[in-house]
Amino acid sequence: MGEHPKEEWVDEAWSKMVEKIDQTSPIIGAGFPHVSKEGKYDCTGPHFWTAGFWPGLLWLVFRDTNNGELKRIAEACESAMDACIDEYRNLHHDVGFMWSLTSVANYKLTGSEESKLRALKAAAWLASRFNIRGNFIRAWNGESRTGLAIIDCMMNLSLLFWASDAIKDPRYKHIAVEHANTVLREFIREDGSVYHIVQFDPETGERVGALGGQGFAPESAWARGAAWALYGLAICYKYTKEDKYLQGSKKVAHFFLANLPEDLVPYWDFRLTTQEGAPRDSSAASIAASGLLLLAELLPAEEGRLYGTAARRMLKSMADHYVIWDASDEAILPHGTGHWPAGKNIDVGLIYGDYYFVEALSKLRGQTELFW
Repeated sequence: MGEHPKEEWVDEAWSKMVEKIDQTSPIIGAGFPHVSKEGKYDCTGPHFWTAGFWPGLLWLVFRDTNNGELKRIAEACESAMDACIDEYRNLHHDVGFMWSLTSVANYKLTGSEESKLRALKAAAWLASRFNIRGNFIRAWNGESRTGLAIIDCMMNLSLLFWASDAIKDPRYKHIAVEHANTVLREFIREDGSVYHIVQFDPETGERVGALGGQGFAPESAWARGAAWALYGLAICYKYTKEDKYLQGSKKVAHFFLANLPEDLVPYWDFRLTTQEGAPRDSSAASIAASGLLLLAELLPAEEGRLYGTAARRMLKSMADHYVIWDASDEAILPHGTGHWPAGKNIDVGLIYGDYYFVEALSKLRGQTELFW
């Protein structure tokens, strides 16, 4: 791994963030925040794809501070999600996001067998979404969506890799690998940009085409999609040591970094017809920065240092110019873009932007164990 001297700003940022979580955690409690508007986080249901990020953030801080109240809140969120496993019908491919950051995190930090079982159940549900003809994990529910796969799922694969390790059975890993191979083949363009949605014929498995999804257009380059691919492929390499995933992650990373504006926080799509007045997506920056730090860890020192330096510069820019350190806003990282084509959640704080920013800070402080 490319080693860097410890930077004073990292510990200062971490301390300020911990102080903020001490203030906001009693207010948010065992809820499931998604979007911060006018300084207040909303509260979604436990079945929503972002349900794991708030408890996951609390586990990151607990690991460092041993604050039992944060552990209590995180475990209360995890328990509230049990109904989603039992009810089943509202589950989707994002069970990886949901239970990696709750149950896998809890199991890794406390050894909870109950949490391990929850995560294994979620892994089984995720594996059941695999389409064997097309070698992809189906994204969403609904009859019209049987052939849709999305780039976000690269971050869900870690639950399958973890489950195979946990039960000493490679069958879940095989599914993760096949989906990742499909992503390399069908989602990653030659220049390193990424499709958000690819549609397959669910009966034959043949590729039908690509959809714009949350990007500007089908052939554009949605910034958060590139971040999901960068980080997810690095995780695939971490578990498999197959070089094609490492090269795929680096390819996307080069595209991402080459297209950043001066302050290193991307516009929400890299291929907008005009950037004038376009919103940024700070969540894409925090996801990519955390992924770049994993790349730096996985590579030989000299090469890894390049990615680590880029991540540090991105995080320092966010810490200096974006982050809200006091409790005037419950979000840590404002200026995220949720879904521009649908006109939803534009220029707001997003809980996943907060999570990945805190995860990346934690890595800079030497905590390299992932919940993924």
